[in-house]
Amino acid sequence: MSSLSLAKFAASAIRATPVTGTRAIANSACSGKALPFSLHGLRAGVDEGNNGQMLRMLMFGKPGAGKGTLSSRLVKKYDILTISSGDLLRQHIAEGTQVGRQAGEIVAQGGLVPDELMLRVITGKLDALHDRHWILDGFPRTLGQGKLLDTHLEGQNIPLTLVVNLDVPDEVILGRISDRWVHLPSGRIYNMSYNRPRVDGFDDETGEPLTKRPDDHPEIFSRRLKQFYASTSPLLSYYTSHPKSARLVTLQGETSEEIWPKLEAVVLSSFPGLRERLPRRGRYSLSNPFVLTDKRLPRGSPAIWAN
Repeated sequence: MSSLSLAKFAASAIRATPVTGTRAIANSACSGKALPFSLHGLRAGVDEGNNGQMLRMLMFGKPGAGKGTLSSRLVKKYDILTISSGDLLRQHIAEGTQVGRQAGEIVAQGGLVPDELMLRVITGKLDALHDRHWILDGFPRTLGQGKLLDTHLEGQNIPLTLVVNLDVPDEVILGRISDRWVHLPSGRIYNMSYNRPRVDGFDDETGEPLTKRPDDHPEIFSRRLKQFYASTSPLLSYYTSHPKSARLVTLQGETSEEIWPKLEAVVLSSFPGLRERLPRRGRYSLSNPFVLTDKRLPRGSPAIWAN
């Protein structure tokens, strides 16, 4: 799609869902297996193309709505970082930072990591990214977390600038989970109906086997949807009633392929100087997010769950 076509598409998409001045939150589950945290394509220097307006984004949607697929597609194409709260917490524990040691003790006892500790884990990274575009994944999940995050980001003068609410009908999500397969080490998700792997049963990039999530069953998924509505309705009400600098856009559709052009158009219309990604590989350490390293997490790191 050309830039002109995207601009026209953005205008129509935004008119269809005009919720300016309010925000929503992201709610995506992290994998139960330890993953290396990576700041994809991090580069030094301020992006001057947006006149100082940086993409600081949350994506909100029901489990199975396509948040992971769509955010990964944005990050793959554009110069945007993805910050996964679960991956970052696991890396803190693996590297033995002060926060990681505290969290590790709690996790080892089967406890939930407190909101304040999770905030330290996440903002320790976000505070170093004043001049970067980013998408935060997996946090906040509760009303208390949302308020804590808002207060911190506004205090650092880096408030959220865009939130996206994915509106996919419940019956569509329930119908698609039987076709969903996942590559657990990377979190890549495939669907046999509309996003098939090149070889059935195997990951496109590694060739490793795909598996089913334990909760990808209609009965379990129905319970997850009920929990989602119970926990996220207060968050939506909070962000809707506290308009700040961020803009809430609701995108409707039944598949990620249907929603993707709407999402891309909205992002480009809000941040027209956003650059497409340059090929680059590498990982970043917690101590210095601007230095590449090939250091990987050890195998067998524990699964992390935060409340």
